[in-house]
Amino acid sequence: MAVTETERGKLANAGAAGVITGRATVEATHRFASRFSDSFAADFYRQIGSGLFGSSIGMGTYLGECDDDEDRRYSNLVTEGLASGLNVVDTAINYRCQRSERAVGRALRDAIGSGLISRDQIVVCTKGGYVPLDRAPPESREEYGRYLRGTFFETGVMAASDIIAGGHCMTPRFLASQIAASHANLGLDCIDVYYLHNPEQQLDALGRDQFIAAIRTAFIQLESEVARGTIGVYGCATWSGFRVFAASRNHLSLSELLGVARDVGGPDHHFRVIQLPVNLAMPEAIRTPTQQADGANTAVLPLAQAMGISVVASASLMQSQLTHDLPRGVGSIFPSLETDAQRAIAFVRSLPLSSALVGMRATAHLHENLAAGRAVIQA
Repeated sequence: MAVTETERGKLANAGAAGVITGRATVEATHRFASRFSDSFAADFYRQIGSGLFGSSIGMGTYLGECDDDEDRRYSNLVTEGLASGLNVVDTAINYRCQRSERAVGRALRDAIGSGLISRDQIVVCTKGGYVPLDRAPPESREEYGRYLRGTFFETGVMAASDIIAGGHCMTPRFLASQIAASHANLGLDCIDVYYLHNPEQQLDALGRDQFIAAIRTAFIQLESEVARGTIGVYGCATWSGFRVFAASRNHLSLSELLGVARDVGGPDHHFRVIQLPVNLAMPEAIRTPTQQADGANTAVLPLAQAMGISVVASASLMQSQLTHDLPRGVGSIFPSLETDAQRAIAFVRSLPLSSALVGMRATAHLHENLAAGRAVIQA
């Protein structure tokens, strides 16, 4: 069952003081796209989720040390990215021990407070599912155990038996607590896109029927969060699930997930976005027929497109491995671009998806990556 409003209030750890209200809207994100339209290619802004206009290069916040210097770098880069025309920001509560969400929150507060941008122009995305640490990893297994007991078990957020695969949970109370914590970290009262983070990890421990039952209760909770206005839409951010065949234990069926969403949310359900790795070295989303629909096998990207589900590409540079030494022929496809990083991003942008996420931790990288958004993509 979904967590009630009273229960949710008990789970929240922070008050509403200083929280930025509102959410991204179609009208405001379209104004943002129009404002920067002369700076990028005509197809740079694309619809995501419930029709929002998002930059086809998104700012990722996964990598980095759990320290104050990295926090400052991320906050500065997100602010500069917003000023440069990027309005898709992607994070997760477990990234860098919650520090990435908090760094994004500071950037949003500064950018909105200075009048650089308004809340309704930014598509803010985060994820929940992994047990998040707080500021720094514990120094011992004993310290980790105390953290789990004090933060989750004794507070009733979850029981020890709810943890799957060593650190993953999708129970309704846990998801409610994570959304409340993400609100506090980001300083927002609504998250535009909320993902279940790598749900396929639970398939290592659960049978297929148990897993679908867990997905169903999670989707019920997420639909209730949409109804309360705490999130806009939801989806699944995955690593292997959509890229492996049905014979694999970790396989996710997009048709099956959509069926669950329709069962719990009706025809107006809010399961609207998926995220998975797509890059020059990991092209399964484009060419590997891991999915089945209407009796035919297909790759996940064309299937999602046919179903009206937005796709966001993670690992667009494969954690910087695609920033150098690409085959010479790739350069001929994108003759206007100067670096392999730009070409790798342009490749992902050439696909029918909403946004290519790129981790950016230096101003030079930001401006190098922006150039990939100016390239005209030939079909």
